[in-house]
Amino acid sequence: MRKIKRIGVFTFAKFQAFLGALIGLICGILYSFGGLIIDALVTMGWMTSTETPGLSYGTVLAFGALIGMPILFSIAGYLLGIAEAILYNFSTKWFNGLKLDFEYED
Repeated sequence: MRKIKRIGVFTFAKFQAFLGALIGLICGILYSFGGLIIDALVTMGWMTSTETPGLSYGTVLAFGALIGMPILFSIAGYLLGIAEAILYNFSTKWFNGLKLDFEYED
């Protein structure tokens, strides 16, 4: 059984930023294809809209989510990673760290 007594603040923040960017990319893809499907249904006349039929300003914003969401999520992940690592390092005084069990294969 091993204990993690301290976490590198900026190392953990970079890891959280990477995870946030991956989640942001997945959310951006889902959001953009959702907007594309809605615009396609409006274009085909299967749905009604107050806008003109065809690809609209909403489609541009939806595909902008492919770039914007990963950036925003990675910034949020970085800032949260800093806060989490600082709080973890501060709280280990009372909780004696995190105990992990590793299995080694030969």
